[in-house]
Amino acid sequence: MVYFQIWDEYQHAAEEMYQNSPSETRYVSSYRHCDGKLVLKVTDNRTCIKYATDQLNDLKKFDRLNHSLMAKMLNVKEVSSEMKVEQTPAKSEAPAKTPESTGGSKKKKKKNKK
Repeated sequence: MVYFQIWDEYQHAAEEMYQNSPSETRYVSSYRHCDGKLVLKVTDNRTCIKYATDQLNDLKKFDRLNHSLMAKMLNVKEVSSEMKVEQTPAKSEAPAKTPESTGGSKKKKKKNKK
């Protein structure tokens, strides 16, 4: 088990580990509220790398790593935030049918007599 001190090295090692064995690589994040520490762990059952932080600035880096790994898992090219294009859903040619009412009447509740 290797603890990394530098984020860029950890991110590079985590992405490389996933590319080498995508079916066996696991990514775990855990937060200890009492210590205020976030621990990130990536393992492929042979090697295990960890990164621990208590800095708020590292949350953005953690989020970017999540997006990067998710894009690799989905086989999608990563899109930077400036290049994001708003996608509109495709319009279906057939109009959606609304369910028809059954036409039944409502029954009144009987009052209990005392």
